[in-house]
Amino acid sequence: MKQLFLTFFSTTVARARTGLGQMQRAVQRGFTLIELMVVLVIIGVLAALIVPNVLDRADDARSTAAKTDITNIMQALKLYKLDNQRFPSAEQGLQALVAKPTVGAIPGNWKPYLEKLPNDPWGRPYQFLNPGIKGEIDVMSFGADGQAGGEGKNADIGSW
Repeated sequence: MKQLFLTFFSTTVARARTGLGQMQRAVQRGFTLIELMVVLVIIGVLAALIVPNVLDRADDARSTAAKTDITNIMQALKLYKLDNQRFPSAEQGLQALVAKPTVGAIPGNWKPYLEKLPNDPWGRPYQFLNPGIKGEIDVMSFGADGQAGGEGKNADIGSW
């Protein structure tokens, strides 16, 4: 029994020494400076290719969000007209979709058409024209620059 125990013990100690040696060699191994530099260059090249594409997508997403908001506002305006036989006046504005107008021709069949008026994706209120320039009424956002006209991300986005 003593012999069996000594054999088991010596085998276990030998295995532990072998494992310890392997761990020490693994700790000593690492990345060289050149390997790290190659990885950083690869990451830099990928970032240079991907980041510009991602930044352009943010402007596209804002334009799409503005178009969606304008479509929803136009639907609410059409419901307003069905109930009240006319669109809100320029004086009443889009606020007539959220709260019953107190100025101008007060509608008899008014109900809330929107929970709240959204701002455009750039944080400014949507513009409402009655009569409109390009239609019976116009709802629009002036784009990223907040000015009428413009191109690209600064272009006006409207219900036309």
